[in-house]
Formats: sequence, structure tokens, C-alpha cells
Amino acid sequence: MKVVLYVYSTLFLIALSFAVLKNEPKNQDDTFSNRVKIALRNTGNTLLLQSRDSSSLVLPVLQNGPHSFQLTFEMELPIIPDSLVASVERNFRAMNLPSDYLVEVVDCQQKEVNYSYAVSDNEERNIVPCLGRNLPMNCYSIHVIFPNPSEVKESKLNAPWYTLVVFGTLGIGLFFLVRRRETMEPQDALSYVPIDNYAFYKDQNKLVKDGTEIKLTAKETELLKIFSENINQVVSRDQLLKEVWENKGVFVGRSLDTFISKLRKKFKDDEHINLNNVHGVGYKLEIVKQSQR
Repeated sequence: MKVVLYVYSTLFLIALSFAVLKNEPKNQDDTFSNRVKIALRNTGNTLLLQSRDSSSLVLPVLQNGPHSFQLTFEMELPIIPDSLVASVERNFRAMNLPSDYLVEVVDCQQKEVNYSYAVSDNEERNIVPCLGRNLPMNCYSIHVIFPNPSEVKESKLNAPWYTLVVFGTLGIGLFFLVRRRETMEPQDALSYVPIDNYAFYKDQNKLVKDGTEIKLTAKETELLKIFSENINQVVSRDQLLKEVWENKGVFVGRSLDTFISKLRKKFKDDEHINLNNVHGVGYKLEIVKQSQR
């Protein structure tokens, strides 16, 4: 196994040299701008169709700065925040655009921001307020700003870099395979808390079921740690807010409900586990035996 690893390491270095020598500089900003404009035009078309307007135009997308863009419309339209957020995310992902961006809906006449939200790679830093509260028919422009221009992605890898990625991935995989066999302890020997058919590794932010790992965010881990210490017992909402948010000086109104919903999805494949809302009190992680169902 070590011999194979050494061979792939050599091939990786060759591929790296080839990529550095053959890679030609590209005008990344032009490629980025064109992809943003395509994504925004598709978003504008989606918003018009959802407002039952199939005839008016999406005007040319304007670039107000190196990483600032403006989408405008020929006619007035209503803005549905849920549809705007979903359409922007879908089109940006399709065009391989950065996942950190700020969106503002601006009133054309008053030049005031009527709705805005921010998206980040770190889901805990996302700020997407007021979903479900629609903006009335009006003249709007949609502004998009990418705050981290250094993270602008290219739409495609050229051939030398593609070769580098292939060999690099194989080499890294072999490296970790060797390290796993030589130094890692069996997972069963690591400290975990059993939750029905799941193993909860609180120090590693993950759940494991039937050999499959389910990643947890830091907040999900903190909440699940409290629930795992109080199986089949009601944990008050105040206790959860205090231990997970208020003691750390951070609190967002709907954060608890959002993360409870995310935890429920982690256990959706196990019919014996329920994360129940006890009205007016808090929540209970309940493990129900099959015979009781």
C-alpha cells in the first residue's frame, strides 16, 4: 500500500508541474460578470412568470462595480421573498457562482431598500428574514453584491488543472487510507452516546447510523447534547435558549425553532425517535419502542 502511495505522489507532482507550466492566465472578471448576468436574467424571468407576466421584459443587467450587479424590469411586479431567495440560489449554483452574497430589493422611485438578505457558506451566518411577507406591485430593482471577490470561481477547470485534481484526489484518498490502517482507532472505541440506532459523537459533531456519518453543526451538536442527557424528558425552551445561545451572548428569535427542525430531519429515517414540541413548555427527545407503536 505504501508503494502505491509513493507512486501516486510522484504522479501528483508531475501533474502539478504540468499544470503550472501549461496553465494560461484568463480574464476571470469577464467570465464571472457574464455568469452573474445570465443567472440574474434567469432569476428575473422566473419572478415575472410567477407574477403571471409572460410579455414584459427583463432589462439588461447592469454592473455597478467589480462585484456589484443590478437587475431591473420593464414593468412593475410584486416580489415574493420565498421565490426570490430560491430562484437566486438555484441560478447562482447552476452558474457556479460564489455562495457568499448580499441581495437588496430597492424601490425605483424612493431609492429605499424594501427587502434584503445575506447568504454565506456558513449556514449559521445566513440572514434571510421575512419569508412569506410579499412586497406589493411596484417598480423594483434587485441589487446583488459579492463581498468576497477573492472567492470568485471559474466556470470550468482547464485540462492541466483537471489532471491535477484527479491525481491529487487519488493521492489524498490513498494517504488517508494508509493513515487509517496504521494509526486510527476503530470508531467503536471512540466515546459516543447511543440514541436508539444512532451513535452520537458530540466531540466530533456527528451522528453515525449503520456506518453512515451525518454531520452536525456546532449549534445542532450543543442542542443534541442536552437532549441526549435528558432522553424521554421534557427540556424547557428557556433552558435550551440559555445554554446554547444566551450564555454565549448570541440570540436570534427563531434560531431555536430552526435548529429543532434541522435535528428532526437528521432522525427522519428512524421511526422510533421523535423530537416532540411540548406546547408552552419546551421539547422532548423521545425514543419509542416498536411494541408501543
